[in-house]
Amino acid sequence: MDSVEFLAHHPYMKVTRVIEDNIQKHREEEHIMKLSTNGIETTCDTFSLDEVLDISYRDISQQLGHLYLHTTKGLYAYVVRVNPHLFILKFRKIKAI
Repeated sequence: MDSVEFLAHHPYMKVTRVIEDNIQKHREEEHIMKLSTNGIETTCDTFSLDEVLDISYRDISQQLGHLYLHTTKGLYAYVVRVNPHLFILKFRKIKAI
């Protein structure tokens, strides 16, 4: 069985809202987005390189930003605490090959 070599990874957060004792709270779970020569893998989704058209990033506050995967299936947004500049550069380098 062939093993996949991950060339880059980047942490992202999944934020869910829960109600406990009639109080709405936000629960954050950290996950890792992984980039390989085959594509991009998240906890819930896997995209081949052909499916990912581009990746972009936008700050939404001083602490948070959105990493956007532009895919043939639609736009997927991920909340990140760290600027994914190096992850995006690695993706574009692989995509150009």
